[in-house]
Amino acid sequence: MDVISIVGLWVGILSIVGGQLLEGGNIGSLVQPTAFIIVIGGTLGAVLLQSPLPTFMAGMRMVRWVFTPPAINPEALILQIDTWSHVARKEGLLALENQIGTLKDSFLQKGVQLLVDGAEPERLREVLHVEISTYEAGLKQAAKIWEAAGGYSPTIGILGAVMGLIHVMENLSDPSKLGAGIAVAFVATIYGVGSANLVFLPIAKKLMANVSRLVSLREMYVDGLVGIANGDNPRVIEGRLRGYLP
Repeated sequence: MDVISIVGLWVGILSIVGGQLLEGGNIGSLVQPTAFIIVIGGTLGAVLLQSPLPTFMAGMRMVRWVFTPPAINPEALILQIDTWSHVARKEGLLALENQIGTLKDSFLQKGVQLLVDGAEPERLREVLHVEISTYEAGLKQAAKIWEAAGGYSPTIGILGAVMGLIHVMENLSDPSKLGAGIAVAFVATIYGVGSANLVFLPIAKKLMANVSRLVSLREMYVDGLVGIANGDNPRVIEGRLRGYLP
């Protein structure tokens, strides 16, 4: 569980609500269903329009990474590569063939299979880097739906504000309806700007950070396999892999 994400979200929300109360305002004045529907519904529609359905669904599933980041254990990977490098040094690359069935990730399986098949180190790196590039591009496209939402929502909020002012102008002769129209106008702007800068854009940045960590782990894996293919000393391989760690 990523506690700092939960803390950050609540600090942002409570700061705004607390500021409203300190100014003598009423929390109820910030609750406007009409403004919420305009901003969130409009933003959702814009994101759906720009994104293929698989990309949109992948981005929605990825949001769990904000609070529960994907399991990444570089130390375990270094230990595994170190073990393989010792086996390959003593028994040859073919001795690693029985490791393929123990790997759950198809990318990891492909890497070891190329190694066992005797692929040249640079060819092995080239093939696996193509997969890494495709993997990274797919994850980034999914994460960018939240960045897109952060770009659309302030503009939709302004659209809601204009709609509220139009409602006010249409009812100038009826003072009892002016307050509701003005409230929708200003609250729609708050929803648009607030959701962008407190929710959508921070989510996009957190997801991008997780994507970078996943890609770095795969690059570390490839570097380790290339070291084994080159016949490097296991200590040299381990030292190089530890350079990936912060």
